[in-house]
Amino acid sequence: MSNQSPAAASRAMIGREPFGRVEAVEVASKFKALSDPVRLRLLALIACHDGGEACVCDLTGAFEVSPPTISHHLKVLRESGMITAERRGTWIYYRIAPAALANLAQVLAGPAVGKSRAS
Repeated sequence: MSNQSPAAASRAMIGREPFGRVEAVEVASKFKALSDPVRLRLLALIACHDGGEACVCDLTGAFEVSPPTISHHLKVLRESGMITAERRGTWIYYRIAPAALANLAQVLAGPAVGKSRAS
């Protein structure tokens, strides 16, 4: 656990301060989850699906890998915080975790977000 205050941790997570060890591990785990092409495609399919959520049964047909492999990739995305899951009967429905994507966007944009560039 980090010794930083929540505000300090938030500044570090959005690139206004150098990452601490814990924050770097957290951000790296999200990028690592997205570094696999199947997981990246799964994330995009979920985001583009009607209502912003997709049943696992809607996802498996888009890939040439086995259903257990799809389940593994969904588990990695879920454990990284990139998606959430809700069981409804025998099916599991997945949604994007908007805060996780927003945080990664801020990390990539760095401290220049919201500042105008001098010409």
